Amino acid sequence: MIYVNENFLKLQKSYLFVEIAKRVEEYQKNNPDKKIIRMGIGDVTLPLPKVCIDAMQKAVSDMANRDTFKGYGPEQGYSFLREKIALWDFQKRGVDISADEIFVSDGAKCDTGNFQELFDLSVKVAIPDPVYPVYLDTNVMAGRAGNLNSDGRYENIVYLECTKENGFLPDLPKEKVDVIYLCFPNNPTGAVITKDELKKWVDYARENKAIILFDAAYEAFIRDDSIPHSIYEVEGAKEVAVEFRSFSKTAGFTGVRCAYTVVPKECYGYTKNNKKVSLRDLWLRRQSTKFNGVSYIVQRGAEAIYSEEGAKQVRELINYYLENAKIIKDSLEKMGYSFVGGDNSPYVWIDAKMDSWEFFDLLLNKCGVVCTPGSGFGKCGEGYVRISAFNFRENVVEAMERIKNSL
Repeated sequence: MIYVNENFLKLQKSYLFVEIAKRVEEYQKNNPDKKIIRMGIGDVTLPLPKVCIDAMQKAVSDMANRDTFKGYGPEQGYSFLREKIALWDFQKRGVDISADEIFVSDGAKCDTGNFQELFDLSVKVAIPDPVYPVYLDTNVMAGRAGNLNSDGRYENIVYLECTKENGFLPDLPKEKVDVIYLCFPNNPTGAVITKDELKKWVDYARENKAIILFDAAYEAFIRDDSIPHSIYEVEGAKEVAVEFRSFSKTAGFTGVRCAYTVVPKECYGYTKNNKKVSLRDLWLRRQSTKFNGVSYIVQRGAEAIYSEEGAKQVRELINYYLENAKIIKDSLEKMGYSFVGGDNSPYVWIDAKMDSWEFFDLLLNKCGVVCTPGSGFGKCGEGYVRISAFNFRENVVEAMERIKNSL
């Protein structure tokens, strides 16, 4: 008898973005001549920075020469990229992260989903609400979440509510937890966190021997100097935090696939006999077993952003999307909608003044514009929608005109 992992059956109805795609496909079938403007999923639209293209083209040539050809690479990533990451993303900001604490991967989504494999099923997990679905769903798949309650929440998960009342920043849990997921700049709300606010979480983790899984995929959008780019800017964070970064939104690598995870040597978990175990060593073992590394060509492309010209081109890319976000915000303000995000983030979180999916259908059917229903991110997302600034400028302008003229 082939028994299935019944935890998969505990997942809620469908993955959020699958349901969105289904509704958009149905609309397009019924309106074949209507141009749809997609402002829902966070996929980039602009071409890769020229420095990345040049570097990858050279790397392709390397693969055509027996003296420079590369086969399997190191599972942790080539040292040429890890050393640049350590220098540019951390050491230049006064943060002591070394290359051997960096693990290059094919996506932050994969890493944030896979890292929970290192933990026992008994650990108590705290997840923000609203939240990027991968954090929750992978814990459900693992069997850590328990059964789904009638209110749409899982019995063994601690939900950290992010609401208008608390500025969409989660409060510290009232009960002891072991694993805490945080994402800043936040997906989906666009909220950001100050260093002092982040220190409260680091202090909590140190006091309770907990671990923070800190998703910083949108770090490149931070323009406010008071906002930390890394959790490791907080004293003591290296003992209790793992950080995830991505080249997807930073340099437009959504279709190329490259990211990295930082697991400091000081970061430990524990056996049930209270023996300390290096999480870095466990992650290395996991990656060595299950992952064959990111291609040489892609890693050369990622390396190229770590130069003066590369940094300039990436900043221009990010500025383009931030200007899109400003256009969205200015339009919404004139229409009388309240919202957060869009200043240090590509996402604008809008109070829809109605059911999330109802507003989604309204925008789709009346305007031909796709957003993301907030309820798909959790109970606290009900009544909100997320609009993404990842699009061409002309599409953003047209979308906001359609909304203004139709609602």
